[in-house]
Amino acid sequence: MLSFIKDELQKDLENARVSQVYMPSKDELVLVFRTFTENKKLLLCTRADTPRVGFIEKSIENPKQPPMLCMLLRKRLAGAKLIEISQQSFERVLFFKFKATNEVGDSEILTLCIEIMGRYSNVILLDCDNNVIDSLKRVDISMSQKRLVLPKMPYEPVPPQDKLSLLSADTDEIVKKIKSMPYALDKSILSSIEGISPIICREIEYKTAISKDDFDTALYNEIEKIKEIIKEKKPIANIVVIDFLPFDTAFIDVSQYGTKAQNMHFDSFSKMLEFFYGERDRKARIKAKSLTLSKLLSNAVVRLTKKLNLQRAELSQCKDRELLRMYGDLLQANLYRIKRGDKAVTVENFYDGNKELTIPLKETLSPAGNAGYYYKEYNRAKTREKMLTTQIEKAIEELEYIESVQFELANATCEKDLSQIREELIEGGYIKPQKGEKLQNTSQPPFEFTSKDGVKIYVGRNNRQNDLLTLKTAHKSDMWFHTKNIPGSHVIAVTNGQPLSESTITEAAQAAAFHSKAKNSSQVPVDYTHVKYVSKPSGAKPGLVIYTHNKTVFVTPKDFKTE
Repeated sequence: MLSFIKDELQKDLENARVSQVYMPSKDELVLVFRTFTENKKLLLCTRADTPRVGFIEKSIENPKQPPMLCMLLRKRLAGAKLIEISQQSFERVLFFKFKATNEVGDSEILTLCIEIMGRYSNVILLDCDNNVIDSLKRVDISMSQKRLVLPKMPYEPVPPQDKLSLLSADTDEIVKKIKSMPYALDKSILSSIEGISPIICREIEYKTAISKDDFDTALYNEIEKIKEIIKEKKPIANIVVIDFLPFDTAFIDVSQYGTKAQNMHFDSFSKMLEFFYGERDRKARIKAKSLTLSKLLSNAVVRLTKKLNLQRAELSQCKDRELLRMYGDLLQANLYRIKRGDKAVTVENFYDGNKELTIPLKETLSPAGNAGYYYKEYNRAKTREKMLTTQIEKAIEELEYIESVQFELANATCEKDLSQIREELIEGGYIKPQKGEKLQNTSQPPFEFTSKDGVKIYVGRNNRQNDLLTLKTAHKSDMWFHTKNIPGSHVIAVTNGQPLSESTITEAAQAAAFHSKAKNSSQVPVDYTHVKYVSKPSGAKPGLVIYTHNKTVFVTPKDFKTE
């Protein structure tokens, strides 16, 4: 794939000159090239989990004070003309050769090398003699005894692997080497062919397995297909999407995952990489920024769960309150048998066929005082039971609310979503606002799409928006959808006073299921009813409503590319 990216860059950067050099982070360099028609931004990223090289379109925020390496590159490469991009065989290494001008006005050849090798990725500036001028990551003897990367030291190429090249090796020779390996087929392919990725190895294995030809012929044919794509330079910039998330990249269509995966094609490898890693970076940033909120919500769940367990245990003790009332009645009917100082009295229990029953007594109380004590304890237990029942209901409701906020947090797609969640938690008293902090009341429009029948369908992004959408925006005749007893978004189908078709009901229910905690399940129950039957109890948490006159439909979640 890097060879295809090299061809792409070479074509677009022919005779281009470096106009700017930026260093957004310690792992990233951005070179701005000036061509005859436009400026192109080239990203060189050495971050361990997202190393890559390619054009980018988005702007990246830069530090106010550029790092020393950035200053050096500006000094040496500003105005330099790119004359060649080369690759070390099929290794993940590119060399950008520049014709530059030094401080005294003489021409010099400089090479910028990017090595894309996971956590060992690096960007290295070389002089005309292939000596290191400086690098993004310096490697001394304490880090590696085999390959040092330090100023003024000769650049040592990446050691070659004992693998065959698809460009030079005969296919029969490749098949023979694969068969000699003691691994599973995909691992054997990976160990035999230079520059091939695990997903391509698995695809060759899959295509070989389903072929009607014998093993040797099928494997030969699949390798020939890959060689043809490489030699004729006819790749596909493809992202494999699984469960609506970018899973992997490839230069061919991938079929090994069946209907579980989809192939997403792009016009260029740069656009493909920017989208793929942009999604990863975005999710990583969102995850990092949501950690504090996630921890707060998790602590709230633990606190409420403990509280609920204690309240339920206390409530179970209140179930014996009728026994207390019975003791009081029996003592009241047998006052003549009791003397102050008695520890207990045995009476006939007229509630149970006059069987004898022994009742404990308080020695310091009078006979009437003992009866009064049991009546008092009965009333206390009755009051406590009522209060505990109410408190337990509120705690369960709060747990459901927090679970809904956790769902929102897990599905936040941007920083605005996080801001809205934070504001919601501040209003609910879960977070204390920072000194001088004012709520911005950040708002975004709900997701929206149109059904096949042309019906507008809206999906709430969070609890506050769910309330606004259902209770303020929607008309009473519109249809409301929500997953049954599962946290999720409110979905509104605009009816304009007309009945909805079965297909529109299904689509709206599928959207409700997708925008819920059950998005990865099948046969999800979704309740639906007219908005006029949906109401919010006084004092209820955001997003919590009650509804009547509902029907239930079971659907498989589906993403309708809501915007």
